[in-house]
Amino acid sequence: SEIKSLPFLHRGKVRDIYAVGDDKLLVVQSDRLSAFDVILDDPIPGKGRVLTELSYFWFDKLKHIIPNHLTGIDPASVVAPEERAQIAGRSMVVHKYKPLMIEAVVRGYIIGSGWSDYQKTGSVCGIKLPAGLKQAEKLAQPIFTPASKAPAGHHDENITYDEAVATVGAKHAAQVKEVSIRLYNEAATFAATRGIIIADTKFEFGLVDGQLILIDEVLTPDSSRFWPAESYQPGSNPPSYDKQFVRDWLEQAQVDGRPWRKTPPAPRVPDAVIARTAAKY
Repeated sequence: SEIKSLPFLHRGKVRDIYAVGDDKLLVVQSDRLSAFDVILDDPIPGKGRVLTELSYFWFDKLKHIIPNHLTGIDPASVVAPEERAQIAGRSMVVHKYKPLMIEAVVRGYIIGSGWSDYQKTGSVCGIKLPAGLKQAEKLAQPIFTPASKAPAGHHDENITYDEAVATVGAKHAAQVKEVSIRLYNEAATFAATRGIIIADTKFEFGLVDGQLILIDEVLTPDSSRFWPAESYQPGSNPPSYDKQFVRDWLEQAQVDGRPWRKTPPAPRVPDAVIARTAAKY
């Protein structure tokens, strides 16, 4: 986005942020794709609109559990008329907040980095799990497995609950854990009625006047693993409606004839992979 009518604040991996007065922000969801914490040169057409609409849906559906950062202000009303087209369907006006510096990850199934950790140690983020679990197996209960919020260019890392307490304090860590599991359970129950398994997801939280609120994006293909229930089979990595498809491609990709090391620059993504990723979103 190139908004000139508002002060520009920050360009993140996916979102562009502008100031709206002293206490609000305009957040614009781009089509940029970040994988392994590296921004790819090739955007995914329509991705920003999908993430925005899904976030609006879930913010509304889950607002009885915890307040969120939405203001209800129409984004088109805070930019110049000639700038409205570039933010249409991909933006929201939110309250200014102080982010908590942890990623609130909830896992209902053992997959991804959790599966890797389990294979090595039998645990995920310090939580001991039963022996003999298969890849992608459903856990008896969802588990809260926080991660660090790494600075740009670095990878988020799984941390223990005690490390989360050290980062955000005992009160906020306990709140985040309890609320995150409630959010996941309610969302997963609803998604199941639509034939979708939410394997895991990441929530982010912030503070406004000391009150904990849900921020950023919610239950999108960028922050969650969505599996079609009809083809789910424990013991293998299920097909998914999210960026796992492009992650899997990148795992096999090469740069200058060598396997990509998950550091910039990222490999250029072929048109066919971009189109398939867009279809999954």
